[in-house]
Amino acid sequence: MKDSKKEGIRRDIRARYGEIASNQGSCGCSSNCCSTPSFIGKNPSDLGYSAIEVSSVIAGADMGLGCGNPNAIAELQAGEWVLDLGCGGGFDCFLAALRVGASGRVIGVDMTPEMLTKARENARKGEYHNVEFRLGEIEHIPVADASVNVVISNCVINLSPDKAQVFRDTFRVLRENGRLAVSDIVAVKPLPASILEDPDAVSGCVAGAALVNDVKNMLQEAGFVDISVDLREESARFIRDWFPGSGAEEYVRSAVITARKPRIGEAG
Repeated sequence: MKDSKKEGIRRDIRARYGEIASNQGSCGCSSNCCSTPSFIGKNPSDLGYSAIEVSSVIAGADMGLGCGNPNAIAELQAGEWVLDLGCGGGFDCFLAALRVGASGRVIGVDMTPEMLTKARENARKGEYHNVEFRLGEIEHIPVADASVNVVISNCVINLSPDKAQVFRDTFRVLRENGRLAVSDIVAVKPLPASILEDPDAVSGCVAGAALVNDVKNMLQEAGFVDISVDLREESARFIRDWFPGSGAEEYVRSAVITARKPRIGEAG
């Protein structure tokens, strides 16, 4: 993909999610969600969040933009440093902050200034002192080499026009034996042109989905081991609601993606 096309995709996605943040909406992943009542107030339990998790975070942080619960698979420990790629309003960051405690640290990265403004205000209101938010693209993460224990992300990597670079840079920032724990949308078969060429499907977490084997290959080429892409078949139900009548649920699923950066000297 040419650099000009990649930047065009980023520009469109940045504008769309900036609009969502400015509207203070609680939307589904679809870019049409803010004007479609059926997306408003999507039940977090469908994505794997418990009632306790939802109630433990400041109201307004959950914008309904995810497709799973990365914290449920990250096995976070007290004192760990966590990086959230595409942090949005900060919901997953705040959940992570509660798990790693005062001795840990959470860094949220997002390329949309409006999202960061919302996340920082949420952090101030909720008094999350072990969380910070940085402006940047997930292909070029504004975090030092080998500085975090865990990288999480929720329905964001599929939006990147250069996923291989996302995984390479994720590998760079992880410490030895660091973990990747991601909820994302993946393709179970090649997408038709009617979806690939739909701008709403691009910014709505569908058209950019990579095939399962391609995700595994990109992770392996980046250097990761213990790679797993576990499909959530039940996700077809809520994906159907993102683009009614499009048949998107026939081609994509939410997946739990995990991997690990090997220890120094460990065979890959």
